[in-house]
Amino acid sequence: MRKRVLASMLLAALLAISLVAAGCAPKEQASDVVTVKIGAIFPLTGSAAATGVKLKYAVETAQEIINGEHPEIDLPLAKDAGLPGLGGAKVEFVFADHQANPEVAKSEAERLIENEDVVGLIGCYHSSCTKPASAAAETYGIPFVAGSSSSAALTERGLKYFVRIAPHDGKETEFFFEYLNYLNEKYDAGIKTVAMVYVDNEYGVHAAKMVDQWLEEKYAAQGYEKVADVKYPVAASNVDAEVQKVKAADPDVIFHASYINDMTMFVKTYKQFNVAPKAVISYCGGFQDPQFIVNLGDDANYFSGSNATIPAVIEKAEVLKKINEIYKSKSGVDFDGPSLEDFASAMVIADAINQAGSTDGDAIMEVLKEATFEAPYFMVGKIKFGEDGQNEFSASFMTQVLDGEYQAVWPEEAQTAEPVPDIPDWGDR
Repeated sequence: MRKRVLASMLLAALLAISLVAAGCAPKEQASDVVTVKIGAIFPLTGSAAATGVKLKYAVETAQEIINGEHPEIDLPLAKDAGLPGLGGAKVEFVFADHQANPEVAKSEAERLIENEDVVGLIGCYHSSCTKPASAAAETYGIPFVAGSSSSAALTERGLKYFVRIAPHDGKETEFFFEYLNYLNEKYDAGIKTVAMVYVDNEYGVHAAKMVDQWLEEKYAAQGYEKVADVKYPVAASNVDAEVQKVKAADPDVIFHASYINDMTMFVKTYKQFNVAPKAVISYCGGFQDPQFIVNLGDDANYFSGSNATIPAVIEKAEVLKKINEIYKSKSGVDFDGPSLEDFASAMVIADAINQAGSTDGDAIMEVLKEATFEAPYFMVGKIKFGEDGQNEFSASFMTQVLDGEYQAVWPEEAQTAEPVPDIPDWGDR
């Protein structure tokens, strides 16, 4: 009997050792979890540091709402301190700096997983950095919720542990063409020729690809034509040559996939060479940053782009207004589109962990793929991920800078002002 008992004990010990070695050790019980760590990877230094810092403030706002008690905010996880599904465990977002470098993004994702024991990741703003960071998360079975990264390719990889909140460039491109249809039909704008101007990285290249795809599939048949394809280097310090290419093509509209520093430089150069098409429409990126208006003053007027929020909309949305007060106390500015999308990524991954009642990656992903998340801070009010991981409900609306302020100009039900369908010549402003 003694030998049989000893043999059983030895077998149990060997089984436990093998489970740990295989990474199959039981997860902590909900009551045992004190702090849930989630990695947040953003460009905190380098050319996009100003944007990265604002995204960090957005995530810190989410952390404050989750860990504190905010009964005045009608939002999941706001009323009670911590995650009730994990016995009130607190959430800690552990920040990492990818420096706008894809290789650094990948190594930081691995470091957060291996050394910081994070159970999920969010980020990275730059699609070129989100791509390798989320691939690393996939290898480890760690859920990754992208907030503002927009490359259509990110949700075309068949990843099991990846979802994305922002509309991708394919959806935005269709949105742009439909907005042009609206301008043509209501205001007789006469917009038909398109120039595509884009940064030479994951974000820009895939935005350009989507323009070609939508023209081929639908909009060329409606009379639209691309007359210029202008790609510029990531580290460009002068865009005179690129702007002269645009001027020579004389397009009715320019689609821009650019970051804040690039977009500022292009607008100044457009003014220098008197390039004034009927419209300039930007993908998520530089135009959405309020620094665009700070940098350019009155020269920012009439430029357009899709956005998830603007101050004029914040004032009308009760929940968003309360959240924005917390964010603004940290950042000194209102939410813009990317910062709100990354706030959403932080809230959604925490909510999924809470609903799962577990830090297990598969359990979290099951919730992410099955649940519909309340998002009263977005105009559409909810988030739901499809089979490919893409949010099925786009929060974007078209905005235009008018008299130094962002205004919602389309769809009409979202309007805070009517659009100006034809940008005045630089000499006539």
